[in-house]
Amino acid sequence: MTSPSTTDYRADLQASAQLALACLDLTSLNDHDTEADIARLCERAQGPFGPTAAVCVWPRLAAFARAQLPASIAVAAVANFPDGSADVERAVRDTGAIVQSGAQEVDVVLPYKTLMAGDERTVAQLLNAVRKACPGLLLKVILETGELKDVTLIARASRLSLDAGADFLKTSTGKVPVSATPEAARTMLSAIASDANAATRVGFKPSGGIRTVADAAVYMALQSELLGPQALTPARFRIGASSVLNDIEAILGGRAAPAPAAAGTY
Repeated sequence: MTSPSTTDYRADLQASAQLALACLDLTSLNDHDTEADIARLCERAQGPFGPTAAVCVWPRLAAFARAQLPASIAVAAVANFPDGSADVERAVRDTGAIVQSGAQEVDVVLPYKTLMAGDERTVAQLLNAVRKACPGLLLKVILETGELKDVTLIARASRLSLDAGADFLKTSTGKVPVSATPEAARTMLSAIASDANAATRVGFKPSGGIRTVADAAVYMALQSELLGPQALTPARFRIGASSVLNDIEAILGGRAAPAPAAAGTY
């Protein structure tokens, strides 16, 4: 078997598909999601080619998801989502609900509009409050890079998140026109790599707009380049997507993939 250090994930779709499956946060964040929708999601997370890393749902459905899954598949739920409000109490309340649900991971939206307005103090206050509210849980901070746009702002959002104790930096909610991009990923990965306390611990999660294994492989290559091939594990790398699972299963099953999902979907 080819070792991770020598694998070219952009060229080897089989290896990329296997890694993408193991690192996938299978996600359903539709406004009207029901328990029946999440039951189907959890079934898909335990597919014929192996399990996903996690499922990601609304806080109100996190306890239900936890009950549907083996302990080996994590449950993530979103806080302050998708708008990234500066309301600290709301973010902490969402986080508390996730903790109470038995989920293992919190995906919180950084108040990106507040950061764009120059108020770093409020951003730091909210992130620190959320970190304090979920001790022992994995904390992923969503920067909404497609709205921040400027690399200086993305770098600053990364720094504030790391300072607050983030375990992962995540690009996007998947709810705005521009989601993950390689340019934003490089800025975020560089912030992790340049921090001695984060370089061997903090992970990266591209999310939104990743519809094929080839799309995912671009981010695998960036992660390997900037954090090292040893960081290409579910502990350090996640993919926030659901539509990509069709392509993963098609590649691993040796059949043609269906057409990718339309833009604007997870």
